[in-house]
Amino acid sequence: MNLNTTAAKISTPDITFSPDLQREAKEVYVIGRKACLTQQSVVSVTSAENDEKIIGALLNSIKESGKATTFLTDERKLTVIALPAEDKISRNNHTFSPHEITDSLDGLHSSARENLVQICVIDQEIEKFMCPVAAAIARAMPLYHSKSSLKELAPTSGVNVTYYSANAGEVPTHPSAEKEYETASAVCNGVRLAAQLGDMPPAELSPDTYAQKCQEIANGFAAQGVTYTEIKGDDLRQKGYGGIMGVGMAARCPPRMVIMTYSHADATEHIALCGKGVVYDTGGLALKSKVGMCGMKHDCGGSAGVLGGFVSAVRLGLPVKLTLILAIVENAIGPESFRNDDILTMKSGKTVEVNNTDAEGRLILADCVSHASNQLGDVDLIVNMATLTGAQCITTGSCHAGIMTRTKALEDRVVKQG
Repeated sequence: MNLNTTAAKISTPDITFSPDLQREAKEVYVIGRKACLTQQSVVSVTSAENDEKIIGALLNSIKESGKATTFLTDERKLTVIALPAEDKISRNNHTFSPHEITDSLDGLHSSARENLVQICVIDQEIEKFMCPVAAAIARAMPLYHSKSSLKELAPTSGVNVTYYSANAGEVPTHPSAEKEYETASAVCNGVRLAAQLGDMPPAELSPDTYAQKCQEIANGFAAQGVTYTEIKGDDLRQKGYGGIMGVGMAARCPPRMVIMTYSHADATEHIALCGKGVVYDTGGLALKSKVGMCGMKHDCGGSAGVLGGFVSAVRLGLPVKLTLILAIVENAIGPESFRNDDILTMKSGKTVEVNNTDAEGRLILADCVSHASNQLGDVDLIVNMATLTGAQCITTGSCHAGIMTRTKALEDRVVKQG
């Protein structure tokens, strides 16, 4: 039962991507690597010709990288975010430091509720970084909010993002990138959708409501040929999906596998997107502690991520064939809970002896990957996304996902996207 009556009433600021600078914005952010953030370039993109000395002093206060804020003579608030130089970044991080952008925009959401905010991003290779920057900004602008203290959106609110191309010492210019602006917007919306699902409390995002959300998305893209199929409850058992059924059978809402497809007429690659969608993870009978259980609403993050990517790809009409496979369950406790020492027969036909019901992710994902490998026929690439193990946080920390691929080329393909 959902007892939260505030979330549905709270609006969130929009994010737009446009080469048209919003000069009426009360707050301006300028983001780039230090070499491109010259006095000339910042004055140019902010149209602050009367504030050269103020801007010069602001830039001088930043050493190699960092953030600094001042007020211009027209009362606009200006924040400059200088990103680390490429030679200061390891190969395991994106060269434009998207996590630094997100961290530096920590107050953006509050500002964008009250005023229009303009973000200007400058780099000599800006066309390469438009989508990673869009994703970074999206992470700083969550869609889900439930604070009763939040005020209504101001009449002029939101965020506009404008990209500029410039080498050190040059006047910034707009890249000829109309398609890239459209792509950045689609990526941003996909990331915000994924974050919204991960932020929703389990009383609001049950397996039932999650599936309903997926159905609504599919219906919205009916004109693009998106299809929706659901294998639910006892049908999972009868069709051999023992991993998904075993993990989710104790919950009030039955487990399910959601399958959505999209196929462009000029598709050159068939990609299967598999996602772990545990809407809440108690650990099952291998119960988590009260501290360890807090935040387990985020255990659907992998499924939310691939769903967001699927939506972005369809919105852009990318020339690919996509099959989205989500295992949506709640790892709950009840008379029907699966137990340590139980043996499950998976979709692949393999049997698995359970020694930790809190290691449920690999069980449901095994059924997803088996479906992708054996039921789709012509799949070229399987992408599997999950909040799978705490060992990842120990290995790569909280800012970077762990990536495991068979080839270095595929790893580079993922890292390049931010």
